[in-house]
Amino acid sequence: MVSIHKEFTINAAPDVVWAALRDFGGVMRLVPGFLTDCRLESEQGVPVRVVTFWNGRVAREFLVDLDDARKRLVYAEPGGSFITRSAALQVFGDGETASRVTWTIDLLPDEFGAPMSSNMDRAFTAMKQSLEADA
Repeated sequence: MVSIHKEFTINAAPDVVWAALRDFGGVMRLVPGFLTDCRLESEQGVPVRVVTFWNGRVAREFLVDLDDARKRLVYAEPGGSFITRSAALQVFGDGETASRVTWTIDLLPDEFGAPMSSNMDRAFTAMKQSLEADA
C-alpha cells in the first residue's frame, strides 16, 4: 500500500478554509480547473460525489467522515481502477490568518502512487489559489 502525505499553508483563516473543504458537493469551487464536473448522489444512505478530473477520469467518492470539531474530512473510492483509495484532509490553525492543511491518501495498487502524488500537487495549487483569492 502507498501512503502519500502532503501539507501546505494557505493564507486564510482556518474557519474559512474548513467551510470550503467541508462542502463535499461543492468541491468544484475549491479546485477550479482540476475538476470539470461534480454531482452528488447517495448510495445506501451514504453521500457520494461523482467527480470528473481534468484528464477525463471519473471517480465515485464516498463520504466516510465529516468531523467539524477536528476540521477533518475523509472520503474513499472503492473499486474502479483501485483496489482501494481513501483520503483524509484536515485543517489546522497557523496563527489567526493562516491555515495548515494536511492531505493523506492511502491506495493500492502501488503503481498509482507517483501519478496520485502529482495529481495531489496539482489540486493543492488550485485549492491554494482559490482559497487565498476568497480570503
